[in-house]
Amino acid sequence: MTLQPDPHLAMVRPVTPNTPQGCEECLAQGTGWVHLRMCLTCGHVGCCDSSQGRHARRHAAASEHPIVQSYEPGEDWRWCFVDEAMV
Repeated sequence: MTLQPDPHLAMVRPVTPNTPQGCEECLAQGTGWVHLRMCLTCGHVGCCDSSQGRHARRHAAASEHPIVQSYEPGEDWRWCFVDEAMV
């Protein structure tokens, strides 16, 4: 059995973080976060599912941008919210 690449990878673009200092929504609201994720379609920086706001997941649902990358120092992984899997 050959694994097929995630079809959502086609939505990955060269991006730079919109708010390199942290989660866009948490910064606007004055709240904190646990870990950060960057959208690989538009560069939105949102907080993880362990954070109160879960802004990375909310952004993915609202924008239909499925893939994020960890925006934590020393981490290099990607997650597809649609497939709930590492890519």
